[in-house]
Amino acid sequence: MNQSDTSLIPNRAVAIFSGGMDSFTLLNELVAEGKEVFALSFNYGQRHSKELECARQVCESLNVAHKIIDITAINSLLAGSSLTDDIQVPEGHYEEENMKSTVVPNRNMILLSLAIGYAVSLKAEAVYYGAHGGDHAIYPDCRPAFVEIMSEASKLANYEPVEVRAPYLYETKIEILRRGLALGLDYGQTWTCYNGREKACGKCGSCVERLEAFEKNDAVDPVAYESVCTG
Repeated sequence: MNQSDTSLIPNRAVAIFSGGMDSFTLLNELVAEGKEVFALSFNYGQRHSKELECARQVCESLNVAHKIIDITAINSLLAGSSLTDDIQVPEGHYEEENMKSTVVPNRNMILLSLAIGYAVSLKAEAVYYGAHGGDHAIYPDCRPAFVEIMSEASKLANYEPVEVRAPYLYETKIEILRRGLALGLDYGQTWTCYNGREKACGKCGSCVERLEAFEKNDAVDPVAYESVCTG
């Protein structure tokens, strides 16, 4: 087999874009940096699939190339998560032990693998995703060691040395939101709640952390909530 052309296109990037506030901030920063961004969203059977419509609308407004990929066929293999199974979504902060039920088995390795394949086909230099420091306690696939190994695996698995990058890996959601507010971003365009109802629940780990970020930045979350968890 002949080795393929390994030259990559500078500033071309694939961004995994869930439609949530972290990936929303990342996508906007990449665009502001002048990168040619190809956004990739996944329907993996998450109950909060409302985020995918947010992702579609944001990419349309930014004129960013966007694909929503349906991978729900693999859902029968990924049992045990409250995000995909008929299991109640836990309430409270991410650091609490019960939040482990929100882990979808091997999710980020699967999504990153698909995104890397897409990047190779586009000759993009990197795949970006919004893992951050607040995810480390609960999500193994958002920790520095995973990101480093996944980036190395990407280079080994392909002729093209596509990197995996997580710019917020050592930042909190508070710091990420501060970045976005400085850019004047409208977070009413995002969806964070793990429950896919009309309004955000205000009690799941994702909502609690989001509300905390707005409070610490002396800002008001433009998203409507059913209620707000105070403890």
